[in-house]
Amino acid sequence: MSGSEKSAGGLEQGLEQALRLAEEEAGIARKPTGPSRFVIPTIGVIWCLFQLSIASWLILDTVLIRAIHLGFAFLIVFLNYPFFKKKRFGLDFLSAKDRIPVSDYIIAAVACFCAVYIAIDYAGISARYGAPITRDLVIGLALIVLLLEGARRVIGPALSVIALIFSAYAFLGPYMPDVISFKGVSLNRFIGQMTMSTEGIYGIPLDVSATVVFLFVLFGSMLEKAGAGEYFINLALSLLGGFKGGPAKAAVLGSGLTGLVSGSSIANIVTTGTFTIPLMKRVGYPAKKAAAVEVAASTDGQLAPPIMGAAAFIIAEYVNVPYIEVIKAAAVPAFASYAALLYITHIEASKLGLKGIPRNELPPFFKTFMSGLHYLIPLAVLLYELIILRHSPELAAFHAIWMLAIVMVLQKPVKAYLKREQLGKAFWQGIKDLLSGMSNGARNMCAVAMATAAAGIIVGVVAMGLGQLITEIVAFLAGGNVYLLLFITAVASLIIGMGLPTTATYIVMASLTAPIIVELGAEWGFVVPLMAAHLFCFFFGILADDTPPVGLAAYAAAAIAKSPPIPTGLQGFMYDIRTAILPFMFIFNPDLILYNINSWIIALLIFAMTCIGNFAFASATQGWFVTKNRFYEIPILLAATFTLMRPDAVAKLFGLPHEQRYWMYLVGLAMFGLVYVLQRPRVAKEAAA
Repeated sequence: MSGSEKSAGGLEQGLEQALRLAEEEAGIARKPTGPSRFVIPTIGVIWCLFQLSIASWLILDTVLIRAIHLGFAFLIVFLNYPFFKKKRFGLDFLSAKDRIPVSDYIIAAVACFCAVYIAIDYAGISARYGAPITRDLVIGLALIVLLLEGARRVIGPALSVIALIFSAYAFLGPYMPDVISFKGVSLNRFIGQMTMSTEGIYGIPLDVSATVVFLFVLFGSMLEKAGAGEYFINLALSLLGGFKGGPAKAAVLGSGLTGLVSGSSIANIVTTGTFTIPLMKRVGYPAKKAAAVEVAASTDGQLAPPIMGAAAFIIAEYVNVPYIEVIKAAAVPAFASYAALLYITHIEASKLGLKGIPRNELPPFFKTFMSGLHYLIPLAVLLYELIILRHSPELAAFHAIWMLAIVMVLQKPVKAYLKREQLGKAFWQGIKDLLSGMSNGARNMCAVAMATAAAGIIVGVVAMGLGQLITEIVAFLAGGNVYLLLFITAVASLIIGMGLPTTATYIVMASLTAPIIVELGAEWGFVVPLMAAHLFCFFFGILADDTPPVGLAAYAAAAIAKSPPIPTGLQGFMYDIRTAILPFMFIFNPDLILYNINSWIIALLIFAMTCIGNFAFASATQGWFVTKNRFYEIPILLAATFTLMRPDAVAKLFGLPHEQRYWMYLVGLAMFGLVYVLQRPRVAKEAAA
């Protein structure tokens, strides 16, 4: 077998492994044969139709919507995910993936009934709130057990274990040491809070999942099924592929564009990395660095406005602001992070002496752009509704979805007409793509629905009175030091995020630490907006996706690149350090989240200086600016970083009033320019040598 054949075979095996990881994250666990193969897709399509109905014409009480949403999620979870991933104890039916066992049909039906019980007996439960009868207790307890089991099947045991610890603490509080003792709760109060009110399982996180997140996940799934992912990466290659390290730059841009519609790091990697990682290796990037670039780019796709991860919609509810305000707050850090990653790919290409792909081997830009112009129509509708008309996110997503549905149904018949092929067959394929996109969207939602519902148990326990105690414990651990508190929050988010999806990590950490961050900041003389505290938890929840040793995104990229997963994850995390400093900066400098900034000129100035500050930090951490750094240049780069991102602190140091803080940008630029002046002669000598 030739070397090229071995390489191709290795790529195929790696892609298969990455696809398996992507399928697991996307919710494709079972692939039944025979008539039962239609069961899960049918439920998924019906779920989509229900969600589209409540976004347009169907008016239901919010509790009923949450209950039905959870009921649909239960059906798909227990029919789609086996009890065990591998065969154990000789009980094959517990791990069956080619069929749906009768036992799982029964469990799914029972779980669905428990979820919608609050809707079935809504009037009775409302009347006896606080005094549940035996039936309420039995069904409520079953709901909690089945929810924790469903979460375990979909997203692993971590969230279920954390929810159990919080639940046990609620009951065992009186028996704890004095420092962490708690008066405890009764079974009646616990079940009532969790399953009969909107302060537990049926709380705000599940509401956001049921009303907003589902539609955006569905939109992303349909757009991906329509072929937009491949279009975005081809467009990125046509734009950037010819520059130094072009495939890496295209990976960053393509992942950013795909991140607009995909909330999954792994799906992003499989979509874009399949094209970009082999191209990066071809122009000279080592396998580890090629995979790490894709990991860093795909992980940060969840930061990209206007369609951020599911947690972004929950932020809007918790902070009680329109979603457009979350987009505004996240815009500068998110785009500055992506700009810095583009800069890092340029640094790596300069270190390795790489070039781009010859222009004659790249797709032509204009032809590529026009070939997928129809994919941009639904996106344009979404942006117009969100930003110009200021419609609610669910209404904007609904209008974008029906526009995308028309595109999906018609795009293949139009191509068939132009090629003089059969229209009927093409039209039917468009219908199948639409239904498949809807089914995949429903599967993708299961992880979010389970995460938000199970996290509701934690939020419910905190709301029982534990919140103040936990806040005091966290403040005690931080010793009243806001900097130590932020460090503890960041590390805890990274550790918890190893086993939890971003949404659940954010809910847990924001519930525990966001209020105390605001309070301690005020005590230290900082005005920390609540939005900044929540975005801090959100950013580090996302960064946990590629944190070794568990980061699945790194495993998926490493499988494609044929590189070791742990070193790949470490390299990806080194690239992501440029994102990790941004939350620390915007906590103390709210200008970075455009807090009280209403001028476009000032906003663009802040964005430009944040980008340059992030470039300086990337140069300091990567050891390279225009050439290899010398030890005395690193402090200058770090000082430039701080000055460009914290001009307020530097202005205060010089005794200038807060209103004149933007003049400090000139100081930061001067320091950055000084390093360039110091390094430029060395570049000429190296070139001559």
